[in-house]
Amino acid sequence: MKKTLLKTLAVGFMLTAMTSAVFGAGGVEQQKKDVTINMFQLKVEIKDALDAYAASYSTAHPGVTVKVETLGGGGDYGGAMKAKAQAGQMPDIFMIEGRGGYDIWKDYVADLSDQPWVKDTDLAFKADGKVVGFPVAIEGYGLAYNADILQKAGIDPATLTTRAAYEKALKILDSKKAELGIDAPVAMAASVAGGMWWVAAQHNLAAYWGGGLDFNDTSIIEKALKGQLDDARFLQYTKYLQLLFKYADKKILLNGSYDDQVGSFAQGKTAFLHQGNWVDPNLKQLGVTFKIGYAPHAFLDTEEKGLYLFAPSWYCVNAKSPNAEAAKAFLTSIATTPEGHDYMVNKAGMIPAFKSVTLKPSGQLSQALMEANAKGGNYGVFFGMLPDGAGQNVFGPIFDLFAQNPDNVDQFIADMKRAVANLPNM
Repeated sequence: MKKTLLKTLAVGFMLTAMTSAVFGAGGVEQQKKDVTINMFQLKVEIKDALDAYAASYSTAHPGVTVKVETLGGGGDYGGAMKAKAQAGQMPDIFMIEGRGGYDIWKDYVADLSDQPWVKDTDLAFKADGKVVGFPVAIEGYGLAYNADILQKAGIDPATLTTRAAYEKALKILDSKKAELGIDAPVAMAASVAGGMWWVAAQHNLAAYWGGGLDFNDTSIIEKALKGQLDDARFLQYTKYLQLLFKYADKKILLNGSYDDQVGSFAQGKTAFLHQGNWVDPNLKQLGVTFKIGYAPHAFLDTEEKGLYLFAPSWYCVNAKSPNAEAAKAFLTSIATTPEGHDYMVNKAGMIPAFKSVTLKPSGQLSQALMEANAKGGNYGVFFGMLPDGAGQNVFGPIFDLFAQNPDNVDQFIADMKRAVANLPNM
């Protein structure tokens, strides 16, 4: 008994000595464990800038390493996330694009309500009475135009506020292709196989959900979530989409990649580009010097002058991760430090969602959005309210089929009516 007690005491003294060596006499940790923050994000256009910021943050914070994995450009981010979850490899920071994504991952989403950046933005993602998403940026779009080409064709972009005005302009451009040195009036992609379904079936379809309405008016998409299309409004939208498809470069429309689409516009081979301000860094890399602006997606018979503005995605912190606090600190650095502000505006070319940021983006499309935001009268973007997978798996193939035969309006409308009727069952 005594021997056992003596052995126990001896082991106890040894453990005490070892603990003092590591934590100090007061039991407070002196050597912090190294932390690796794994971030999984889908915005391929900011990959290089984000990788560089993560590297500089890691250098400035010894013991912390931020690793960024990017899957975008039409890749199945949601599917990849589910695979990571099944493999027990959930990232410390991941992205959602709206309510559909939140509903899938809410068991993993940390409460960020107490974070210092929350009071500095109006675009944090809120659910179940909590702030759960860090807004990546303000994004937006209209129909981007090459001002030089339009001027040569005698088209004033300020007049492009109705579908009839677009029809007239597109016919002029098409008739002067050789003279203007363009392959087609429009660079737009719609291919599901090419991963470009989101251009038409998400961003263009957003015009039907919110165009011409008050910024916060969700009545049209709420109607769709109950299974109904607004027939008169959708017919006007279909006629506008038909115009874009008819006057688009067919190779890009049916088989083109993101690079094909942006590259065609950058080389002056198309007058219009159906993309958002996130292409600013790409256009800079491609050496674009011509003047660029945004015209509205004016699909109605009545005038529309606004652009589409939204926070398209949010960073969430994995509540189950042992590195959750370090992940929160990394996000806070983006929102609250000069280095973070420089990354968002100057390096990634984004419009920050935080009011304290005073830097102005250099990209022409981002500048156009900031001007539109200051002017007001813009439209909301509501595809984030749709069930998960609706854009890619339901609407994407229908838009792809219509792109292949833009004359088949009746088939497109019938397919969309069936798809919308089934939304309540998703």
